Amino acid sequence: MMAADQTVHGVPPSLSAKVVGSFAYFTVKDRLPTILTKVIDTIHRNKNKFFEEYGEEGIQAEKQTISLLSKLRNELQTDKPILALTDGLHDTEAWNQYLQRHQGVQGDQESVSWFKSPWLYVECYMYRRIQEALWLNPPISGYDVFNDGKTQSFFESQQAVMALCTYLGGINKNMEELSKNQLLEHFNKLLLVSLWGNKCDLSISAGQENSQKMSPIDSLDSLQPFILVNDSNMVWSTLISAQRPGQSGKVTAGRVDIVLDNAGFELVTDLVLADFLVSSGLAREIHFHGKSIPWFVSDVTANDFQWTIQQTMAANHKWMSKSGYQWKIYVKEGVWSYHDHCFWTQPHEFCDMAADAPDLYATLQEADLVLLKGDLNYRKLTGDRDWDHTVGFDTALRGFGPAPLCSLRTLKANVQVGLQLGQGEKLTSQDPDWMTSGKVRLDLDKQPTEQLEMLQHVCYNSG
Repeated sequence: MMAADQTVHGVPPSLSAKVVGSFAYFTVKDRLPTILTKVIDTIHRNKNKFFEEYGEEGIQAEKQTISLLSKLRNELQTDKPILALTDGLHDTEAWNQYLQRHQGVQGDQESVSWFKSPWLYVECYMYRRIQEALWLNPPISGYDVFNDGKTQSFFESQQAVMALCTYLGGINKNMEELSKNQLLEHFNKLLLVSLWGNKCDLSISAGQENSQKMSPIDSLDSLQPFILVNDSNMVWSTLISAQRPGQSGKVTAGRVDIVLDNAGFELVTDLVLADFLVSSGLAREIHFHGKSIPWFVSDVTANDFQWTIQQTMAANHKWMSKSGYQWKIYVKEGVWSYHDHCFWTQPHEFCDMAADAPDLYATLQEADLVLLKGDLNYRKLTGDRDWDHTVGFDTALRGFGPAPLCSLRTLKANVQVGLQLGQGEKLTSQDPDWMTSGKVRLDLDKQPTEQLEMLQHVCYNSG
């Protein structure tokens, strides 16, 4: 670990809110307080529900939780020092050790504060403090303050989900007749749908509605010019090379791990991709990795994973329902499995995983391919550092490589590596906010390079 404003052995500093006007500064100053305010409002709106379920104890828990969260918001807005956690959960000691390491590097407790410390650290810390406020106030300690937004995102994306499940049903219906080239074409489409599904992120919109309205398959051609880095052919090659001769001459495919990001529509795109990988024989099993606590507004928890499958099964739509039933069978038979680990909800860079979470690292080593969804995973892969845009993805990983890796990410933070020489400068000249705007503007009468507001990439590392 190093101080936020140091460059050591060619490794750039972590992004932080120290720089007034930076996206990190904007996030800590505006976005995070807005999210906290919405959390407080959500808890207050549900006080009648808490009273009905828990009586006066529920009302007291609501008041005390809001008090702790209001205190947290004040600490954030006035740049107070980061405080140790006190809830005694299984990860509390790891969080407090991380704080002590920062205090040791930066020299004193006062310098480890909201605006002076790495953005990645303080943003993760805020969500962990939200969990602490709830945990310290039973009986509402298990309440997911972000649940309403996640379920709303799913229901508001129904037309897109129907279109996607219909497309998947058509593929599965004709799977036996597909040539290898046709299989590759479907793979590329569904990989890109999973990539573009990452637009639906409620943390970047501070909890505002952010769902998918139109058919994702029909959108692919118009969105193609917005992809910055596309290593999908390498991903395909990795899946093919993982295939081994099995019994009776049958080919046995490899294992794919998917490190999930957002619930709602994005999770559906991930489940559809996973279904295709299994049904096509490109993967024998899928291991999904989600969050153990509500996280970054819309991240997938075990409850979200199970709920989404149940809702898809219950849909009054032939192909949605059929997909949901197939997904339930995959889970029941162990073809699909869901896992969570406290490391995913800690502030560590992924290059620390082998030392700080060796059991998780060993689990990922068993995969033939690891797909990591979303901006937060990309930030942790690259250490959320101020890398030059032309630095290679493998360099930015700083030794993290349990298996071949593929990052599927929409740009929502100003960290980007793996670009061609001059590509970053050209993008900046066209739109200074191209890394953080989080939106796509399609002006179809202009050239693609002039349309850019949000870019995405498929970035691969061979491990």
